[in-house]
Amino acid sequence: MPQDQVQPVSPEPMSLRPPAGEHPSFAALVAVFAKIGILSFGGPAGQIALMHRIIVDERKWLDEKRYLSALNFCMLLPGPEAMQLATYVGWRLHGVAGGLAAGLLFVLPGAVIMLALSLAYALYGNVPVVTALFVGIKAAVLAVVVEALLRVSRRALKGSADWAIAAAAFVAIFFLEVPFPLIVLAAAIFGYLRTQEADIAASTAAAKTETALADVNWRATATTIAVWLAVWILPLLAIVATFGSGHVLSQMAWFFSKLAVVTFGGAYAVLAYMAQAVVEDYRWLKPGEMMDGLGLAETTPGPLILVLQFVGTIAAFREGGGAPIAMGVLGALVTLWATFAPCFLWVFAGAPYIERLTRMPRLSSALRAVTACVVGVILNLTVWFALHVLFRSVGNTHVGPVKLMVPDIATLDLTAAGLAVLAVVLLFGLHRGILTTLAVCAGLAVAISFLVR
Repeated sequence: MPQDQVQPVSPEPMSLRPPAGEHPSFAALVAVFAKIGILSFGGPAGQIALMHRIIVDERKWLDEKRYLSALNFCMLLPGPEAMQLATYVGWRLHGVAGGLAAGLLFVLPGAVIMLALSLAYALYGNVPVVTALFVGIKAAVLAVVVEALLRVSRRALKGSADWAIAAAAFVAIFFLEVPFPLIVLAAAIFGYLRTQEADIAASTAAAKTETALADVNWRATATTIAVWLAVWILPLLAIVATFGSGHVLSQMAWFFSKLAVVTFGGAYAVLAYMAQAVVEDYRWLKPGEMMDGLGLAETTPGPLILVLQFVGTIAAFREGGGAPIAMGVLGALVTLWATFAPCFLWVFAGAPYIERLTRMPRLSSALRAVTACVVGVILNLTVWFALHVLFRSVGNTHVGPVKLMVPDIATLDLTAAGLAVLAVVLLFGLHRGILTTLAVCAGLAVAISFLVR
């Protein structure tokens, strides 16, 4: 077995201790997640696809079952699921240090780029060259997302029931706007109830031949929760104590901490509420500026929820009362802390119990149904992303309870469409890597932008 390959192991219940067994070196973990952080374009669908390709297919640090079980778990948590999945992978390989490294490296490249672009936006407005560059990147990522969707669906959907669950989940979230947590709950209940007696008997027999899982260590879990609650809340209380409760930084500390707790279903599920509050209630941004921030978040690496950092930077830049650039940077830091510190709390407290739950046959069946459901959700994200890459204007219309996304055909972006086709040829036909595909499409997009001026 290669040194960087992981043997299946039972999870250690101690939240502060990594699982035993062979694993890659910490330096290898850092290098891989630095690469993932830089290449994590395309929102949740693209990021989940990228990690699957690198962690499961190329490096084989996790097998398919563990990856999907972890993805199911992260889908149920508030906050950006892809970032939390990266944190879990790092935790499983190198404990808390690995989880911190993987989670931070997943976010930091995008956060640095978003900070620079947000400050440039505050000072100068939109930058055309950057916009053109990201048109090419988005087109390439679209091909990566489609490739991953096909690969994951082949591996996760084993029977007709799985396909039916995936299809139902897609229809429910894409056309009927059913809240994501309700879709997951329905899938889990269906899977739990349809557990076959043969599966229960097989699981019981297998359990007798394996080493029993250690008892749950509730004291370690309580310690983990207390530590990460303090990490999350104390710095924000210091901001309130320093600037006063009415200051824009204090308002952001409270507002974005609240969002961190209610963002079930990822950034897409909370964007409408967040945009309304930011524009209409707090009046930190104008409606058009909110859309510009979302555009930056969609086209830069890292979680889509980094749009919150754009909001924090612009709000503090304008209303902080001090040096605008310094306040903008501080606003970005407050927003990032309030948004992502809770993610480490959720993952480190819950990660030790993921595989314990999957050993229980009825819960394992429920998680399998959730896995099929997640395929439908990824298809939803893929279609959403594809429409917004290929068309400059996409509207919504309702026919009774059914929501339809209707692109304006006149706004078809021929450059993006052509580059997406090229990316498909490079990935599927010529089997080029992600870096090569991204570089070719981004370079051509910039060249085309200069030619058509």
